[in-house]
Amino acid sequence: RINMATFAVAIAALSAGLLSGGPATVRPTAATPAESGSPFIQRTTEGRPWVQQRQRPRRNRKSEVVRSMVRENQVTPADFIYPLFIHDASHNDVIPSMPGCERHSLDSMVAEAKSAYAVGVKSFVLFPKVDDSLKSNRGEEAYNPEGIVPRAVAMLKAALPESIVCTDVALDPYSSMGHDGIVEDGRILNDETIEQLCKQAVCQARAGCDIVAPSDMMDGRVGAIRDALDHNGFHNVGILAYTAKYASAYYGPFRDALDSHPGFGDKKTYQQDPANGREALIELALDEAEGADMVMVKPGLPYLDVIRRLKDNTNLPVAAYHVSGEYSMLKAAAEKGWLDEKKVALETLTCFKRAGADIILTYYAKQAAIWLQEDADAAE
Repeated sequence: RINMATFAVAIAALSAGLLSGGPATVRPTAATPAESGSPFIQRTTEGRPWVQQRQRPRRNRKSEVVRSMVRENQVTPADFIYPLFIHDASHNDVIPSMPGCERHSLDSMVAEAKSAYAVGVKSFVLFPKVDDSLKSNRGEEAYNPEGIVPRAVAMLKAALPESIVCTDVALDPYSSMGHDGIVEDGRILNDETIEQLCKQAVCQARAGCDIVAPSDMMDGRVGAIRDALDHNGFHNVGILAYTAKYASAYYGPFRDALDSHPGFGDKKTYQQDPANGREALIELALDEAEGADMVMVKPGLPYLDVIRRLKDNTNLPVAAYHVSGEYSMLKAAAEKGWLDEKKVALETLTCFKRAGADIILTYYAKQAAIWLQEDADAAE
């Protein structure tokens, strides 16, 4: 029978390292509050402070090799879609509000795409600046088979047959009113616009695009475009739906690039309210049911919560658009010397992956691919 008083004394002695169970030097010793400043801090056998805890997350951060081994998200050039601005001219135009970006001639577009392809960026999306003389309220130029986008698609696919070429489906580059749809009495017409978008998507598919990306936010356009593509034999042309596109103030530099600012008012009657998150799930359910192959959130960085909502509620690939305003803010801060551009840009792209994005549309695509390769080379 154990004498409990003796047992208690033995336990106390073991704690002090006084029994033959082991030398006292292997046992941490308690430090007095006066010595440590805290009653929770003990001393190691070497006399160093010791906070008793078994879980120490920093063990998985102690070296780059360990950090790489346990890293949850990796950004690679294969994640990127590279937006390219194009115009019908023999020269390039700089875009002052988007440092590092240009409106490319079609020949320059091909050269830039080849340069990006060489560093692993193999997917592109085209955005045209259309001459004012070709614009109209109904945007008929959007489905001109000899228009700038069909010619650009054909050139890009001829130069890089294995690339993925995406096209924007919306009327705003072609609209004399600067809106994504047909305007009547100050209202944006939904179904009449969709009729035009279907013609546009089929025209782009005939030119050879791999994916059409309706960015207009008209109700029901994904299903109508899917049916139009299938009816015309383009079963393999995918749809990247702008599922949650917000009426954001971050688009300003993009509209500078395309000269596509709204001619009146704003786009709040068709793009989503920035205050709404649950609404994105309504759009997601509709786009899935209508045949979208991928879904997108735009803008990206201010809407990471929406990216996560979509990721948690769909099995389709989720894209994030790192939009012009986000890009230009980083560029401006880097030019001022306030931020390390490479580190902040790569951190930003990584946060999209962490939030749930499978695909990232970014103007940094080529440069980020170069930076990633530099880091990989340095690690060898």
